[in-house]
Amino acid sequence: MTTLLPPTHLSPPSSTSPFPFTQNLIFNSSSSTLTCKATNSSFQPHHTSNSSNPASLITSKNPFSASPDNTLLTLLQQRKTDEAWLYYTKNLDQQLPNPICLSRLVSQLSYQNSTVSLRRAQSIIQRLRHERQLHRLDANSLGLLASAAAKGGHVLYAASIIKSMLKSGYLPHVKAWSSVVSRLASSGDDGPIESLRLFCAVTKRIRRLSNLDLVKHSRPDTAAYNAVLNACANLGDKNRFLELFNEMSEFDCEPDVLSYNVMIKLCARGDRKDLLVFVLERILEKGIPLCMSTFQSLVAAYVGFGDLVTAEKVVQAMREGRRDLCKMLREGNVEEACLNDSDVFDKLLLNSVNWRDNEPPELSRVFEPNSRMYTTLMKGYMNAGRVTDMVRMLEAMRHLGDSESHPDHVTYTTVISAFVKQGLMDRAREVLAEMVRIGVPANRVTYNVLIKGYCQQLHIDMAEELIKEMIDTGIEPDVVSYNTIIDGCILVDDCAGALSYFNELRARGIAPTKVSYTTLMKAFASSGQAKLANKVFDEMLKDPRVKVDLVAWNMLVDAYSKLGKVEEAKSVIERMKENGFYPNVATYGSLANGIALARKPGEALLLWNEIKQRCGMGNGEESIPSSDVPPLEPDEGLLDTLADICVRAAFFKKALEIVACMEQHGIPPNKTKFTRIYVEMHSRMFTSKHASRARQDRRKERKRAAEAFKFWLGLPNSFYGSEWRLDSVIDDEYKSE
Repeated sequence: MTTLLPPTHLSPPSSTSPFPFTQNLIFNSSSSTLTCKATNSSFQPHHTSNSSNPASLITSKNPFSASPDNTLLTLLQQRKTDEAWLYYTKNLDQQLPNPICLSRLVSQLSYQNSTVSLRRAQSIIQRLRHERQLHRLDANSLGLLASAAAKGGHVLYAASIIKSMLKSGYLPHVKAWSSVVSRLASSGDDGPIESLRLFCAVTKRIRRLSNLDLVKHSRPDTAAYNAVLNACANLGDKNRFLELFNEMSEFDCEPDVLSYNVMIKLCARGDRKDLLVFVLERILEKGIPLCMSTFQSLVAAYVGFGDLVTAEKVVQAMREGRRDLCKMLREGNVEEACLNDSDVFDKLLLNSVNWRDNEPPELSRVFEPNSRMYTTLMKGYMNAGRVTDMVRMLEAMRHLGDSESHPDHVTYTTVISAFVKQGLMDRAREVLAEMVRIGVPANRVTYNVLIKGYCQQLHIDMAEELIKEMIDTGIEPDVVSYNTIIDGCILVDDCAGALSYFNELRARGIAPTKVSYTTLMKAFASSGQAKLANKVFDEMLKDPRVKVDLVAWNMLVDAYSKLGKVEEAKSVIERMKENGFYPNVATYGSLANGIALARKPGEALLLWNEIKQRCGMGNGEESIPSSDVPPLEPDEGLLDTLADICVRAAFFKKALEIVACMEQHGIPPNKTKFTRIYVEMHSRMFTSKHASRARQDRRKERKRAAEAFKFWLGLPNSFYGSEWRLDSVIDDEYKSE
């Protein structure tokens, strides 16, 4: 059977230099060997073991006749990074190189921006951490590695480096830590939250230091604030946005046009379409130079609101060379403006408070729409299903006189996406052929859209051909390409194919994402191979680049539950709790289905007791859930499954508790189903006339619960003609126990 390949540590970073300001620090042989280490009060110089001039370390014309440290330093000064790495690996069993050599080696490996070099730099970090020698590296080398890792897509690893620096007393350069904050702000899961935490951790450390000259290279700049403001906008946290926006002056930072572009996103997330025009006016009032990204953000915001009419007006006004764009937007905004009062937005946009008293400002010059604005409007047409309008705009863009407005690869990819969404794969391929004919190169995103379209139509062979075509044209598939085709293999029940592509992904040095792992888990779970799903999950837990979430845990619980392996599913739930995750409705629903499949009604009682406690329905102190445990809001599927199990097992008292919970949460129980189950399975219960007196006494309370359940169903029972309550039945049963 095919096995999983060992995971790679790093995926290829971007080809651009991640840390241009450190070039002199890295490669200047006469640079100082002191690194700054922050304390609670001030910076203290942290001397390395050899603080002499690196150039004076060369004692021989032949570097290999010198000491190991001198030899390594000579290779690094000559920028022979690969040779220096090989020399370092040959001497792994010997004493560690001095701090100068280690810092230079990590810096130059990070600066190379390749998969292999970053993996090598990471191995040095791992060794130093293992030997508790991480202090041998200076702040520049660690900051460069963090920045390179972040741009390579390994934001969690990059964030861990910055946190290690802070913990060790180092303050990274603002370009290093702000690049990590920026990447976190735009990543999924808890990325924006982690971005805020990292920003606050750095600024809190900076505020503790009184000597500003020592922290001038670490103080946040406008770019750093824009990154964290973007995190707030992605979270929709307008209060935190206001706090950080006002805080910029503390560090002598002034908002720029990008700051207000992010504010446009915040207004969109806050459902304040009426404020978009006032962001544009605020930029004009403060005299900040406008750029095309502002107009693109405006059009994108209106498209996001589904207001294609206003988006079209903006584009048309720019085509006509109008400078009264603010006036035009105000006129179309009269009925909506300031309907929702908000102190936060009033403080951010003072000009929106008494806007009727002021004339709208005009643009300083004429701005013409570019291809990106047209493409954004085309995306609006695509979302609205207006494929014909989108194609017409594409044709119009081709005949525009301004080359900046001609369709580019993003435009064509948008058209392809629209055809894929409509299931018109032949027309989508025609657009790809048109791109080749006119010399507009398709990129990885273009091919990924087509691959997804073929997978959705179960044409996996066509998707595989596209993968090969990508490689032949010099476009390397990325993790999205492989995740898509792995998911396609699952759709056609090709578990072996999914595993094969997962292994190919890692063989190419591409770092798997959470989607990669969970998609492969889904493949094994759907084919009844829960143990293999568990194996993939364990590898995901060990991967430091991936943050396992509740969805992944639930997928593993569901894999075991579908096989009726209740004990294994419960074991996974216990591991969840140990890792700080609490089961939700989906977790309990999967386990309940597994219990029903395994026909273990006793497990259903244990599960119901836990759910009841989290719903606050227990007795006495048991009804009060721990403050650390979030309350549970059960759904119809979970409660119906538990009630079904209890009715079939003749646990009528528990069944009544569950249906009472359903009614309490506004869920109508299926009385017809429960009546049918009772008639088919329990209509002849307690009818034997030959039971002994002792046996009759033992089943007395069970019979009373059954009669109460029949009363609830509306079947003939001993409660007709008398007033009955669930509480009284339960109280009587507790008294008799």
